[in-house]
Amino acid sequence: MVAAIDKAIREREHLLVQAGTGTGKSLAYLTPSLLVDGPVVVSTATLALQNQLVEHDLPRLAAAVEPVLGRKPTFAVLKGRHHYLCMAKMEHADEEEPTDTLFDDAPPKATQWLGEAGRLGKQIQRLQAWAEKTKTGDRDELDPGVDDTAWRQVSMPARDCVGAQRCPYGPECFAEASRARAREADLVVTNHSLLAVDMLAERHIVPPHKLLVIDEAHELADRVSSASQAELTPDAIERSSRRARTLIPPAAAESLAEAADALTVGLAETPAGRITGGLPELLQQAVTLTESATRAGLTAIGDIKSDDPDPVRKQQAKAALDDLNDTAQRLLEESAFDVAWVEKSDTGSGRRALVVAPLSVAGTLAQGLYTDRTVVATSATLTLGGRFDTVARSLGLPAASPVPTARPGEPISAETPAVSGDGWTSLDVGSPFDYPKQGILYVAAHLPRPQMSGLPAAAGEELVKLVETLGGRTLGLFSSRRAATQAAELLRARTDLPILLQGEESLPVLVRRFKEDKASCLFGVMSLWQGVDVPGDSCQLVVIDRLPFPRPDEPLAAARAAAVDANGGSGFASVSVPIAAVRLAQGVGRLIRSTGDKGVVAVLDSRLETARGYGAFLRKSLPPFWYTTRPDVALGALQRLSGK
Repeated sequence: MVAAIDKAIREREHLLVQAGTGTGKSLAYLTPSLLVDGPVVVSTATLALQNQLVEHDLPRLAAAVEPVLGRKPTFAVLKGRHHYLCMAKMEHADEEEPTDTLFDDAPPKATQWLGEAGRLGKQIQRLQAWAEKTKTGDRDELDPGVDDTAWRQVSMPARDCVGAQRCPYGPECFAEASRARAREADLVVTNHSLLAVDMLAERHIVPPHKLLVIDEAHELADRVSSASQAELTPDAIERSSRRARTLIPPAAAESLAEAADALTVGLAETPAGRITGGLPELLQQAVTLTESATRAGLTAIGDIKSDDPDPVRKQQAKAALDDLNDTAQRLLEESAFDVAWVEKSDTGSGRRALVVAPLSVAGTLAQGLYTDRTVVATSATLTLGGRFDTVARSLGLPAASPVPTARPGEPISAETPAVSGDGWTSLDVGSPFDYPKQGILYVAAHLPRPQMSGLPAAAGEELVKLVETLGGRTLGLFSSRRAATQAAELLRARTDLPILLQGEESLPVLVRRFKEDKASCLFGVMSLWQGVDVPGDSCQLVVIDRLPFPRPDEPLAAARAAAVDANGGSGFASVSVPIAAVRLAQGVGRLIRSTGDKGVVAVLDSRLETARGYGAFLRKSLPPFWYTTRPDVALGALQRLSGK
């Protein structure tokens, strides 16, 4: 991998590298990156990997390459503005809208906060004390942390920032200081969300660089979609009205209130889900009112001048109205390249929103990701069905030529043949794990094809047999919260094993208890499919209840599939199957995390064996475990692992 990246840098050719867990891929891309003559940016999807790079890998490698370079290369972390303490926001916190403060009617002064006995008041007090001694203002350095409500009082989203030149606290701004450090560093570590915003902002946020390394690259397209997504909610309109109330005439404020009321009615009368054929009449009226009301508010506020007495507060009000106006215009345009839907929370919060997002971000990535820099994209899951083509297209790269990639187990060198497209090549460096000897992939092909949501009775019985045979040590990955809850209730009723259920406690606490108690089982939904790393014998059985196809009510996936169908293709094959392949590979990857791990992955969905076409495609997207559909083989392996 080091050799391939070095070659890509020298030849200025983009590179996709699949590197399984345990290959040391972070060391493989950091080593040539630190030797590059020019700035390098590394982007990650998770905070855990970002911290690993900055706290462990980079310090060791910087020291190691110092004799080669004659100096120690420098590195820095770059995060979004909202990750940093904002002194101006603290100064003006008493003027925040009521929904973000302790009271609904009279927002308290900072000094009043100090006297509050409530949890939020205590958190604000601790934040103020921390503000006097922190050198970075980085939220991640605050230990113990605070909740999001408290942090919003002292942080500034980028859209609300008036800029260092106009802000009275500009010279001591923590976010500006972090950007200054990034501009001077040899290597900058950032995240996919900020990288996405940088692309949409025409590359004005991340410092100029020659090499971009994207780790966890299978996440990038989704992060760009999220950054390109916008929404209208009644609460957001009401908040913008409160922020602007002293800057706009009463008639403009009244228009904003009417728009919020109209949107409330429109959302209540429109069922949740994707909107096709244009906005329904009530929503059309509400969005039109929102566009005109926010435009009137922006006109009333006018430009921010250098002699404005309170530029920060004025910028916040203007940014809130500007965001709403842009979103309303986008919805009214009804572009064929956008998807709109109504979102309604099923958690009891009552949240309702009108959301708009791009149908595809491949074009955005093609135009914004690759110009004037070499891109190396890597992940443990970049091949689907044994090929890079699908992921390459999602990242905005042209189709690959049919040259076979290097397969796991083959010798790797800079000359190893790889799948290639126009301006890019790929490489699969394999894995240090002996998957056929370390793990079994068991598909319960005898079970009926899953139909209704939840956990079918036959699948529940299979789950009980598997878990009882091993005696716990099970990570259950379920397609819905209902199925996870039913599984937990079933195991609690039929066994004496400790059953941990996502949502009953915080995830870090549940994962820690799962690691510590080898008799325990941890059951949960999609966030567990990627976010759990439990090497050793605490996790020797991973159970997946059904293939993780996108649900019919996932608006973006449904719209993308419909677009493919309309052009004569198969939306299911082009959209749903690749999504399921990535999710399934991530879930299956929870089992073998080190060279000493052993265990069984049990898929309780017979379609992985019986479905023609996509069943084989999904299996080819998984690590090469020893494969069986025989229950006695799986139960025998679990019996041996249990040591009974």
